[in-house]
Amino acid sequence: QVQLVESGGDLVQPGGSLTLSCAASGSIFRIFDMAWYHQAPGKQRELVATMTRGGTTTYADSVKGRFTISRDIMKNTVYLQMNKLKPEDTAVYYCNAVAKSTEWTSAQNYWGQGTQVTVSS
Repeated sequence: QVQLVESGGDLVQPGGSLTLSCAASGSIFRIFDMAWYHQAPGKQRELVATMTRGGTTTYADSVKGRFTISRDIMKNTVYLQMNKLKPEDTAVYYCNAVAKSTEWTSAQNYWGQGTQVTVSS
């Protein structure tokens, strides 16, 4: 099994910046894609950004130019640098990883417990 633990959520003023981290641990053979999602109250969980093992990134239109996803392959960690934050960015942010626990098991989808980001003055 793979465990994902997010950190870095906080209360920040509009226009501010925040960096989220997500560290994977447990039985890890290989991590493929890693991603960040967010879920605002009363809304569905939405994709924010993804990064493949090879470094290809994709972003939701709402965060392009403001957020940057990065990862440290050796540390099994993914980051989300968030700049120019807006009140509408307020949500619980979840880390997601597609990973194999062993060489012989199929890849599975794993989720962290989430970290709260609140953008408010």
